[in-house]
Parts: sequence; structure tokens; C-alpha cells
Amino acid sequence: MRNLSMLIFILASFTASLAVAAEAKIDIISPADGAKLDARAQSKLAYEVTLGGEADHAHLYVDGKQVALLRQTKGSSTLDPLTRGMHEICARMVNKNHTPTGVERCIKVTAE
Repeated sequence: MRNLSMLIFILASFTASLAVAAEAKIDIISPADGAKLDARAQSKLAYEVTLGGEADHAHLYVDGKQVALLRQTKGSSTLDPLTRGMHEICARMVNKNHTPTGVERCIKVTAE
């Protein structure tokens, strides 16, 4: 009976950790996907992060280049003016070693 209780405890713990990891997400509140930005001005990116699993914080990328560390679960970051044309902005969750956890949110914007 003791072995059965231990097995149930282990399975419950494992299931709970999977549920936490499944809840991890990143939302880019603004700009919206497909937005047009002023190429001559800085832009504000608003975000909300729900940590889960091994996620510790997020990194912000513009066209694959890291431009900011996002340590708060809700906040904003100022983007430098972008060159004219289409750009991809991504927020990626990482662990304490800055290794991506696989949770990310990307949008495309056009700077005019």
C-alpha cells in the first residue's frame, strides 16, 4: 500500500509540473501583428509574460538580434527606430542560463 501511495504522489507531482509548463506564454500587447511603425521614431512594445516550467525571464529580438532582456512579467520596452521595410519582433522565454524554453511569440511589423 505504501508503494501505491508513493507512486500516486510521484505521478501527481509530474502531472502538476507539466500543467505549469503548459501554462507558460508570452503576449505582445502592442504593436499589433502587421502594424505600421514610424521608421524615424522609437516605438514602444508592451508585453505580458506568464512564467511556467523552467522559464525565468524573456529575451526580446528584432530580426533575430537580441535587443532587450524582459525581467518583469508585465511591462514595456522601447525599440530603437527601425529601418524601412518589414521586421520580425520576437519575445522568447529563457531559463536562468538564458537557454530558450521553446515558448515564444513573434509579430511582423512594417516601418515606413
